[in-house]
Amino acid sequence: MSHNLNENGRRMFYTGERPWHGLGTKVEEPLTAKEAIEVSKLDYTVECQPIYLSGEREIESRLAIVRADTQAVLGLVSEKYKIVQNRDAFSFFDTLVGEGQAIYESAGALGLGERVWIMAKLPDDIIVGKDDVVEKYLILTTSHDGKSSVKVYFSPVRVICQNTLNFSFSQRSDCINIPHLGNINSKIDDARKVLGISINVYAQFERIANQLADVKLNTAQVEAYYNQLLFGQAVEDKEQKILLNQRNDLLALFESGKGNDKADIKHSAWTTYNAVTEYVDHHRTIRGVKEDATNRLKNIWFGSGASLKRKALDGILEVAEIKVNKK
Repeated sequence: MSHNLNENGRRMFYTGERPWHGLGTKVEEPLTAKEAIEVSKLDYTVECQPIYLSGEREIESRLAIVRADTQAVLGLVSEKYKIVQNRDAFSFFDTLVGEGQAIYESAGALGLGERVWIMAKLPDDIIVGKDDVVEKYLILTTSHDGKSSVKVYFSPVRVICQNTLNFSFSQRSDCINIPHLGNINSKIDDARKVLGISINVYAQFERIANQLADVKLNTAQVEAYYNQLLFGQAVEDKEQKILLNQRNDLLALFESGKGNDKADIKHSAWTTYNAVTEYVDHHRTIRGVKEDATNRLKNIWFGSGASLKRKALDGILEVAEIKVNKK
């Protein structure tokens, strides 16, 4: 196993084929959560430290979250904030998914280490149409900047093009949120209940994905859908040209995106939506974000890329007249 991982926000590993995000160092075998945190060098700890102004006057009710090994300040929080160390979060993930039931395929840190994630592949792939394979993943993320809770959520990945799909039907109903308040282990039982309910999201996803594949759309309908997706609000003339280019890129991916030429799903609502996910994950230029794989990953999972996918899903369900259970 290689331990020579990049220290500049790329403390990551992966196993199997190189992941769609292109980050990390390959290991030969799937890891346990304990091994994953060691190989990806995520076993650093953080601590809360008081904040002082010049003259050594302490700022009351505010603390700085500091990495113990680098002394980098990752965020500012209130006195009520409870630290969840990376080891505790990974151990919690092991308990949540059940030992031996998931394969940890990649893990890493973003930025200075303020956001950490681990991805596990679940068994039993989903098949859309005859042979469009979608793999099921669980992702745990935790942060040390005070801006996000510990989260565990589902992330389907379309194998043929390595697109991450967004299938959140009811305000992240597929997501478990655990605030940085109190003991994380005390929340395991509640999290398992939520997880048990959320597993149904994948069953619902398979049903709806196949329904989308059965709905055929012509070019005019697809163009109208992309127009609504991109031009939903008034923009300046300068932005109009940019959005027109994006619309044309989407139309091209609808016709010739990876896997979209399969006879049983071609020119369907499913490939219309997947043109958006392929565009976001592999082609989109992100304004104001330095173009590298780490920032792209962050944007796709947590930024405007994720928002665009959610909007695209809502729109295509409306076009296809598919109703979902939002409980």
